[in-house]
Amino acid sequence: MGFGGREHQGFTLIEVMIVVAIVGILAAVAYPSYEEHVKSSRRAEAQSALMGLAAAMERHFTANNTYKGAGSGGGDTGAPDIYYDQVPSDGGTAYYNLTVESASDSAFVVKATPANAQAGDGFLDLNNQGIRRWDKDNSGGIGTGETSWKK
Repeated sequence: MGFGGREHQGFTLIEVMIVVAIVGILAAVAYPSYEEHVKSSRRAEAQSALMGLAAAMERHFTANNTYKGAGSGGGDTGAPDIYYDQVPSDGGTAYYNLTVESASDSAFVVKATPANAQAGDGFLDLNNQGIRRWDKDNSGGIGTGETSWKK
């Protein structure tokens, strides 16, 4: 093989640029989906925590014959004294803050309010009758974004 018969090895600049462009397009499509999945996972963890807080409220009622006194400092509302007050519970960066919104002798409402990276995702609440709400458009429960979270 003479001078002109030598085979080329490696990639041309055009080939590398095409691969980089394809990877960029794939990343641009996949990243928003990934972010939504992460938010959804955090929301599911908050729903589970609300169920745990509701169970703690029921234990409190069994012991005291009232839902009152489960809030911070033995009060009726605020951060719960009978359960952890944030999600995740291990003390990392909070994505939801848990509170006792109202408590009476015969009823309660517990709430998970989004925080930090989860902010703007709408609050979750649960009452003693098992009614679950997700105010996904942050309208305060008045707008069209209020839905029931899945059981």
